[in-house]
Amino acid sequence: MILPIYVYGQPVLRKVAEDITPEYPNLKELIANMFETMVHADGVGLAAPQIGLPIRVVTITLDPLSEDYPEFKDFNKAYINPHIIEVGGEEVSMEEGCLSLPGIHEAVKRGDKIRVKYMDENFVEHDEVVEGYLARVMQHEFDHLDGKMFIDHLSPLRKQMIRGKLNTMLKGKARSSYKMKQVK
Repeated sequence: MILPIYVYGQPVLRKVAEDITPEYPNLKELIANMFETMVHADGVGLAAPQIGLPIRVVTITLDPLSEDYPEFKDFNKAYINPHIIEVGGEEVSMEEGCLSLPGIHEAVKRGDKIRVKYMDENFVEHDEVVEGYLARVMQHEFDHLDGKMFIDHLSPLRKQMIRGKLNTMLKGKARSSYKMKQVK
């Protein structure tokens, strides 16, 4: 089932998401639906708040990039209750976009190495150090779980420059190729 993606202005995108337990209802189905939604929207990551759920669940697929980056072949992973413990490495600037902000792409600086703790789909705990592009995608998606969006990392001048696009979304006039839950 393809789920609607919540766009800029939806209150759930600005709330800190809550950890869940293994008893969370229909979790495997939710994760499958998140993967399907993300792939149909041409995204590489999707956080539960982006589909209106204030819970700490993220799906990431890097497989679509595997033609240029063979190391990402078959990379499809769900992260439950993820928390970034440490950000380090070199700060790298790279353009980011977001399914919740269709049509907006901006350069964001992020550390290229993180330490993260999370549960997998079987609620097995992991503590990993991740580097490079995956670290960037994780930081972007995990920000959604903390009520942040990539535009929060922009300078005041850049935010001012995209204000018109953001106001268009707030008026419910954003356009995308995927189902969106407009701001009311």
